Amino acid sequence: MPLYSIGDMASSFMLRRQNVSMNAELAKLTEEMASGQAADVSKHLNGNYSYLGDVERNLRLLEGFDTAAKEASSFTSAMQSALEKVQQTTTTLSSDLILAGNTNLPQGMEAASNNARGELSAILSALNTNVAGRALFSGASTDTATFASADDFLSHLRTEISGLTSLHDIKTAIDAWFDTSGGGFETDGYLGATTDLSPFLVGEGETVTLALRGDTQVIRDLLKSTAMAALAADPALGYSTNLQSAMIVSAGESLITSQSELVGVRADLGYAEARIEESKTRVSAEKTSFEISRNELLGVDLYDTATRLKAVQFQLESLYTATARLSGLSLVEYLR
Repeated sequence: MPLYSIGDMASSFMLRRQNVSMNAELAKLTEEMASGQAADVSKHLNGNYSYLGDVERNLRLLEGFDTAAKEASSFTSAMQSALEKVQQTTTTLSSDLILAGNTNLPQGMEAASNNARGELSAILSALNTNVAGRALFSGASTDTATFASADDFLSHLRTEISGLTSLHDIKTAIDAWFDTSGGGFETDGYLGATTDLSPFLVGEGETVTLALRGDTQVIRDLLKSTAMAALAADPALGYSTNLQSAMIVSAGESLITSQSELVGVRADLGYAEARIEESKTRVSAEKTSFEISRNELLGVDLYDTATRLKAVQFQLESLYTATARLSGLSLVEYLR
């Protein structure tokens, strides 16, 4: 019976080849043990990627919806915070103005008017807030500040009411500047767009529209009243004490009247916030469902994987032992 043997070089090559193969198998099984998923997806799915592709596509869509919902949530939350600050400021200011105006004391009215000037600046600052570089109340022009400065507002209004001597005429001039289409407010005060921000796509066929801009009527009314109070004791206008008192009281009363409208705006915004949160919850649940499906498709039997891993480790150790023994063979050792 003939005997077959292989030379030293062929034997070395065979051992190296087995070593590479076993190390590759060991690395694959180790990865599967760590991740719980198949390393060779094509072999695991027998080349059928259709269902996995559908799952991955849905997960990518849901990631997009989730990102949009988070952005919308951040936007509405910042809007709500800004309006809350405006409401707190104007509520306190209205009481202070009515109290100061009814005392008819020059010093008190001057202090109230100066306070209104400062609060006008605070209100505009709150409404000029931006999130991630995007203005909240500028409509589609998110890269543009919503309002000019308080000094710009007062400068334009001072020109409009200079020389007027009655509360009626002053209010009419201020109303015209704020409310006339294409008037001073829209050209010099409000710097944003006249079109709304694009709706946020927060789900399949579901959008949330934030149609709240700085030129909405309730914001105009709040700024209008605050600005009139700020100009009441303006030295450049030189109004009489009685006229100052009338302007300050009227501004305070108008601020109180506007509060209910502001509450309504905030309620609408709260409804949008609720819809966004519902969408985030639904998207999160759907993502979890598809992730479970993906794990079921790609998952491996960890017990079987551990058994195979142990077997490969044993084979590799045996190979190293055999290699070490073959490496120690020599003619001298053979002849002994």
